[in-house]
Amino acid sequence: EINIAVEGHTDSQKINNLGQIKDNWDLSVLRSTSVVRFLTDEQKVESVRMTATGKGQFQPLGENTSAEGRSKNRRIEIVLSPKLDELYDLIKQ
Repeated sequence: EINIAVEGHTDSQKINNLGQIKDNWDLSVLRSTSVVRFLTDEQKVESVRMTATGKGQFQPLGENTSAEGRSKNRRIEIVLSPKLDELYDLIKQ
């Protein structure tokens, strides 16, 4: 069985007038939770396997000084990892 971590990322632009979204931390978490909800509700992925995290603007792929760079930073990453206890049991055999 695989664990699924959904990581939300943003660019470094300041958040303006988005109601309850205070900053890029909030926005990145909302991005990841919306994907988790889609995967659990629409794709029927077991919610016990899912984790939503927000990375804010702190792991950029591009420079935040250009529109192209900022576009690369506004993303979702899905990280798949085996359950370590099950992997350990497989290795022991």
